[in-house]
Amino acid sequence: MPLARLNFSPPSMAAFKIIFEVFMEKIPSILSGVSGEYFVAAELSRRGYIASLTLKNTKGIDVLVSNAEATKFIGIQVKTNQSARKAWLLNEKNEKYYADNLFYVFVNLKNIDSFPDFYIVPSKTVAHHLKSSFRKWLDTPGKKGQPHKDNPMRMFKEEKDEYLGKWELLNL
Repeated sequence: MPLARLNFSPPSMAAFKIIFEVFMEKIPSILSGVSGEYFVAAELSRRGYIASLTLKNTKGIDVLVSNAEATKFIGIQVKTNQSARKAWLLNEKNEKYYADNLFYVFVNLKNIDSFPDFYIVPSKTVAHHLKSSFRKWLDTPGKKGQPHKDNPMRMFKEEKDEYLGKWELLNL
């Protein structure tokens, strides 16, 4: 019987994504992001800070944090990944979004049997890193010698563990 008569339709991209995530023992990205936010809030609470998750329509801040006396406040943007790579995708808008009281906590979930790693980085440092690393990427030819094209995607990499567990940078 010819294949055309079998009524076969290939699986959708959504089905491939679900199969890939199940096979790779990863949770869907929306859940990993929420998981990262809760892990950050829990860790901050464990350290004696007051941590509150924001509503999803709060621009650029996932967790509001204060010291126990409520005399100092900061905002935290949480970015979460589920891979062995210490790299997180951001957007060009993150190059311009920084303040002295705004921090990023990059969460590496690694796997289900391990406690996550937290990388605490001042927003100004992230903005500078994104600008400089993207400029370097643009100036470096691609694999076939072609120029890279400008786009809104940015990547933050933390290969030296310089910010691993640096909760003291929050200065609360």
